[in-house]
Amino acid sequence: ILAIPIIVYLFQVEPLLATSYSLFIVGFVAIIGTFQHHKQGNLNVSTALYFGIPSVVSVLLTRKYFIPLLPNNIIEIGDILITKNILTMIVFAILMIAASLSMIKTNKKENIQNHATNKLQLIFYGFIIGVITGFLGAGGGFLIIPVLIFFANLKMKEAVGTSLLIIAINSSIGFVGDIINHVEINWLLLFGITFFASLGMIIGTLLAKKIDGKKLKPAFGWFVLVLGFYIIIKEMFL
Repeated sequence: ILAIPIIVYLFQVEPLLATSYSLFIVGFVAIIGTFQHHKQGNLNVSTALYFGIPSVVSVLLTRKYFIPLLPNNIIEIGDILITKNILTMIVFAILMIAASLSMIKTNKKENIQNHATNKLQLIFYGFIIGVITGFLGAGGGFLIIPVLIFFANLKMKEAVGTSLLIIAINSSIGFVGDIINHVEINWLLLFGITFFASLGMIIGTLLAKKIDGKKLKPAFGWFVLVLGFYIIIKEMFL
């Protein structure tokens, strides 16, 4: 959720290209997380396939056909011109705000199990979230996990592990698709960001043992909420 703003504002990469970088970084981190959860027995591969296959299809379709079809200038509202890059950042900011609200809100029902797995709904939501991943370069874990809990009847830890597998597949294939489509990548910059992201993940894992996750989650949620509104204000009015 922070990859895109960091890549765009700190490293001055245009938003659409930043989504490609984000796919690589998110995919790399998710692969590491998937192996960790595999060791703990938290992967449900069959559910991942029901969700993941339509998701992969929509990721590829979105990046291959939908994004190139968008005109550079989307709409003009008074003195404000909404370009493709601005639209990408605004939609991403809306996603950030939605994610932040889910983190701020205490969900006491997150471990309540639903009835039998609804495969059709898994396929439908897989396709929709694939579009989001393809357009924004975001893994969408905060969207995937509730779907896996309520429609695939998974426990929380299993939903987290399975979501990482789905994110790893979606992001990796989306990035490979960009390479096939000859997206120009600054590999030195990408590997540099990925290295420091991985280093941060190691530090974060160590800090997690000392910090109460229940307090950290809403605090991070407020931070993401403020950043989401900042992006909208910056892109629209500054």
